[in-house]
Amino acid sequence: MIDTHCHFDIMSNPEAYIYAKEVVGDIVIGMTNLPSHFCIGEPHLRSFKHVRLALGLHPLLAADKQNELQIFKNNIEKTSYIGEIGLDFSKSGISTKEIQISVLRKILSELKGKKKIVSVHSRKAERELLDLLCEYDIKNVIFHWYSGPIGLIPSILSCGYYFSVNESMTLSKNGQKIIENIPKSRILTETDAPYNSKTDIVKVLTYLRMTEQDIKNNFMELICKIK
Repeated sequence: MIDTHCHFDIMSNPEAYIYAKEVVGDIVIGMTNLPSHFCIGEPHLRSFKHVRLALGLHPLLAADKQNELQIFKNNIEKTSYIGEIGLDFSKSGISTKEIQISVLRKILSELKGKKKIVSVHSRKAERELLDLLCEYDIKNVIFHWYSGPIGLIPSILSCGYYFSVNESMTLSKNGQKIIENIPKSRILTETDAPYNSKTDIVKVLTYLRMTEQDIKNNFMELICKIK
């Protein structure tokens, strides 16, 4: 299986989780919410073949953790994966909107021209995030758990971007409508565990009428773009 967005670093037993995934050959990309979290986990994953750790700075933490931007910059060459980054203008994040934008601009300026796979958080800020990604010419972006306007999906696709789908999306009417508008060639799978309790990727594949190999083919297309 392929899980392009989870948070195994905050699970109750990260070591057991990642070893189990590695043994069966599942591809798992672990997000981090802060660069300092990446620094803690990265040394432990260097020997893994299938499990990778992404470098992130979550938008809801941007206001309080701007001081970690230098840590982000210092570690950007240690991984091919970036996440979780983005914008969040929901009730939880709207009060820090301008700070989030400022922090994200600094992150994107560091990513510009670099070959990375980038998983983004876009809740209630989909258009603003897309505009910034385009402004900085960021490639190989995955919109994680997209819940925004269906009308914006063609613009996201036109940039060559992907969407990662989890089980919860397949169970909601809004998620189902979104999935209907995404070509299968641009779909990846995710769990967003442990934040999301519906994490069965087999059920996602069944709903999508796609195979594990279909998702792997999509993922390998992304991998080829960063080589």
